[in-house]
Amino acid sequence: IGFQDPATPVMEGIINFHHDLMFFLIMIVVFVCWMLFRVVTLFDEKKNKIPATVVHGATIEIIWTTIPALILLTVAIPSFALLYSMDEVIDPIITLKVIGSQWYWSYEYSDNLEFSDEPLIFDSYMIQEDDLAIGQFRLLEVDNRVVVPTNSHIRVLITASDVLHSWAIPSLGIKLDACPGRLNQTSMFIKREGVFYGQCSEICGVNHGFMPIVVEAVSLEDYLTWLKNKINFDFNI
Repeated sequence: IGFQDPATPVMEGIINFHHDLMFFLIMIVVFVCWMLFRVVTLFDEKKNKIPATVVHGATIEIIWTTIPALILLTVAIPSFALLYSMDEVIDPIITLKVIGSQWYWSYEYSDNLEFSDEPLIFDSYMIQEDDLAIGQFRLLEVDNRVVVPTNSHIRVLITASDVLHSWAIPSLGIKLDACPGRLNQTSMFIKREGVFYGQCSEICGVNHGFMPIVVEAVSLEDYLTWLKNKINFDFNI
């Protein structure tokens, strides 16, 4: 079991931070196991008929206070930097609004005023198993994908219309709760083209497992073409 291939700098940072954290965790586990072994083998009644009377040691207390504090600081500093980068929104060229409902997602593109006077809004439902084409994934494909450009700063606003949902895409390092009556915000910067799958990650009812998410990252030129065609198709129906 491992991480999916990262497509954003945030996900790369999460994976690197995980590896660094695992190093400290393994070292701590090994040290604690070694200490337990030493206690079991050395502090034995047969070897020490008369127990030691030492009940206080300033040196050892300083050591076991200072070393954990340094380890926590070493872990905390990069985690704070990562959290800051996840919250920072750098002059986005696109704002994508995501609305979770039982049991589908709605999307709104509001930065397309040069193509239309109204925002582009559409719903995204899971494709039923009987309607899947060859090569499509069961329980993961949708009828309307979210299309975004690569190498572009994108702001994502997330809310819900009924109950709690969670918009989660592992490859992009995104997992944000969708709460009724509240807007949560995150950002993403996808570095490569591809199709990235996710699912609702907050139990939201009987069909919670049937709310897939599909984000397709394309070049900026292909994105503008898709946006223009999507707007013309939706408003000509």
